[in-house]
Amino acid sequence: MEDDKILRTAEEIVSKKPLEWQIANTIRFLAVDGVQKANSGHPGMPMGCADFATVLWTKIIRCNPKNPKWFNRDRFVLSAGHGSMLLYAVLHLAGYDVSLDDLKNFRQWESPTPGHPEYDLLRGIETTTGPLGQGFANGVGMAIAAKWFSANFNTPDFSDLINPYIYAIVSDGDLMEGISAEAASFAGHNGLDNIIYFYDDNHISIDGPTDLTFSTEDVQKRFDAYGWHTQRIDGMKQEEIFKAIKNAQQSQGKPHLILGRTIIGYGSPNKANKAEVHGSPLGDEEVRLTKQNLGWPTEPLFFVPMGVKKFFDEKGREWEKCEDDWKKKLNDYTQKYPDKSNKLFEFIEKKIPQNLESILPTFSANSSVETRKASGKCLEKLFPVVENLIGGSADLAPSNNTFVKGYGEFSRSNFAARNFHFGVREHSMGGILNGMSLFGGIIPYGGTFLIFSDYMRPSIRLASFMGIQVIYIFTHDSVFLGEDGPTHQPVEQLPALRVIPKLTVIRPADAFETTQAWEIALERKNGPTALILTRQGLPVLDWENLSGKPQDLKKGAYILYDVKNGNPDLFIVATGSEVHIALGACKKLEEEGIKARCINVPSWKLFDEQDRNYQESIFPKNLPPVLLIEAANPMGWEKYLGRNFARIAIEGRYGVSAPQKVIAEKFGFTMDNAVAVAKSLL
Repeated sequence: MEDDKILRTAEEIVSKKPLEWQIANTIRFLAVDGVQKANSGHPGMPMGCADFATVLWTKIIRCNPKNPKWFNRDRFVLSAGHGSMLLYAVLHLAGYDVSLDDLKNFRQWESPTPGHPEYDLLRGIETTTGPLGQGFANGVGMAIAAKWFSANFNTPDFSDLINPYIYAIVSDGDLMEGISAEAASFAGHNGLDNIIYFYDDNHISIDGPTDLTFSTEDVQKRFDAYGWHTQRIDGMKQEEIFKAIKNAQQSQGKPHLILGRTIIGYGSPNKANKAEVHGSPLGDEEVRLTKQNLGWPTEPLFFVPMGVKKFFDEKGREWEKCEDDWKKKLNDYTQKYPDKSNKLFEFIEKKIPQNLESILPTFSANSSVETRKASGKCLEKLFPVVENLIGGSADLAPSNNTFVKGYGEFSRSNFAARNFHFGVREHSMGGILNGMSLFGGIIPYGGTFLIFSDYMRPSIRLASFMGIQVIYIFTHDSVFLGEDGPTHQPVEQLPALRVIPKLTVIRPADAFETTQAWEIALERKNGPTALILTRQGLPVLDWENLSGKPQDLKKGAYILYDVKNGNPDLFIVATGSEVHIALGACKKLEEEGIKARCINVPSWKLFDEQDRNYQESIFPKNLPPVLLIEAANPMGWEKYLGRNFARIAIEGRYGVSAPQKVIAEKFGFTMDNAVAVAKSLL
């Protein structure tokens, strides 16, 4: 009875207020109560941005919480992911699968409401954010995908069949991170006018006022210079927010940034506009004072007024009708354009041809082919049959072999094209590729030198964390890059990529294995794939006379060359460009009466997915001596090699500037040295 009385009193207090006020403060105090109950989190941002969220979710955004995967929905990205309680509160009110109990379990074990938003489309979370600037770049990728689908599938009589907007809240931290500068430049250059970002300009960061580090930069002028359409408003006034969004929707040719002056911790008598409200709970007494200050009931906690519930129930039906109307339009489109419609559905489902192996290129045995060029040949064969495979390079297309002639170059005048020039922007290329994949229906790829995968690492990690399909083409994969020297020679990058969970790293041994690597990359939809490719030519292996076949690459490791009878005296293990050295050493040792088995390990990830029986058939419990040959830091190989092993790897000396053949000799990557080291093991 006491609880009923408290609830009635609360309803009486708020019922006299305008609905927009009720919704904004419901969002505000669901966030405050969630952070306070968890005794952990960031209340300040949700308190300051609640009015923007209210306008967006009550008057602007097109979605359907009953079908979070509706393809033509608008996308919302909370790039300022520390303010996650704002998103969880909105998703709960809107009718997504986020319950009030989920809000009460904020930041708890196995709760669907972690400290920063984690990709969960069924709950309405479009991308994982937290590392600042990543969401900003993801949104640019989503906008690219939306433009690409519109250009390829909309027709004059169905001009709005596919037309989502990409909305986001970005923070000072997002704009300080370099990735946002790269992504903003790319978006402005390409005129991505379906981007509408709200800048939470609250003048506060964790350390204190942004004047500590962000005083001389005029953000509006900066984005004007990037080619964005900018507006400066009072971010606490809903009428100004609504007008600015509508103005952005009507302005074409430029992405949009709405700079909203907000008050972090709005309503808190003692903590508003202070750094401490950014990342710490208000405290029970300050929560009470803040609710009193804003005219909100102090009880019950996690209060959602009946008027707010009723509004979102009705809004839910409106959103369902929005999708139903679109489905009717899609049905009419299907009747008139059946081929286009079928292709659209195939793209959304990411269907690929079943006969890829017969489509991919072939090569002459014993010829010399750079695996980067073999990859380029694969793209030439794949583009006509996998028509949603799109991508490019970070200003290295001739070196990465990522450009496919005849398919145009993506630009503001050709959104339908499939080749991308990302510019010297590896940081943002990674985040943009993630956004393209997250939008759905696209298989994106991006290329650069392996050494520069370090620039992309946060985005690669997030792609892996989210389990989304992105393909990385990393060329110039070792010290055999030669004259460019150690600044461009990857040493630790290969093992560093291998330890990222869910990332499939493949280092093919020749051109035929490269075709298999591409087939796997297209088939694996539950995580990204990194293709590690050479600049230098590699012998195309004579597969007719080997124990293994290129198709064995799918097992991750296999016996490439075996002894003719009896048990091997030792194993020689190698990957990529060192496989032919290992193979030659095995044959040379055989001539000298030493039985050596050659094991090719193109992918740890694929091998670790095999059953134990197969794994032990490759690396049995009672291993003979093992020689590892790999032109990289050997970190991690111990798990396969047993106790008696030797390594020809990059240890100690980091790299040099010299011709490839000189480097190979000086570092010991020759058949003669491999034979000598193998003998020393025996």
